[in-house]
Amino acid sequence: MSPYAPPHWATWEWWGRRIEECRNKSSAAVSAAVTNRLALLGSGVQARAHLEALAHVNAVGSPRPTWRELDDAAMANLLVVDSREAVLKESGDVILSRAPIYAEAGEIFAGTKPSPMSETTVFKSVGIAVEDIGAAKLIFDEACQHPR
Repeated sequence: MSPYAPPHWATWEWWGRRIEECRNKSSAAVSAAVTNRLALLGSGVQARAHLEALAHVNAVGSPRPTWRELDDAAMANLLVVDSREAVLKESGDVILSRAPIYAEAGEIFAGTKPSPMSETTVFKSVGIAVEDIGAAKLIFDEACQHPR
């Protein structure tokens, strides 16, 4: 469990879905349809062998050109990024693996690239402000619909 999350956050419900925080990346990824990776120190590399077929990985950590959180085999899956320009400058996963970029997320949302539903996908994000604004809006809207 994260040292920054309260102990009760190890398992919780959100929008009717069970969410679990796992310490063991291999056992978590083997059974997960969606895996969220956040390796801040550039040392926790996720191997392709640990990914479920047709899984989706959100890789949002290791924001340095020499840091990795996914191995080359994991990066060989269909790659979607938040910003081509940003990941080609900041993401060691993209730079060092030389993985081809399928699309920016905005291209899929706009319908200019088809949504890859039948492949294992990786979303590599180095963080751009519009993502934070979008996430805050979703959380705010949900909180307004379900006040405590």
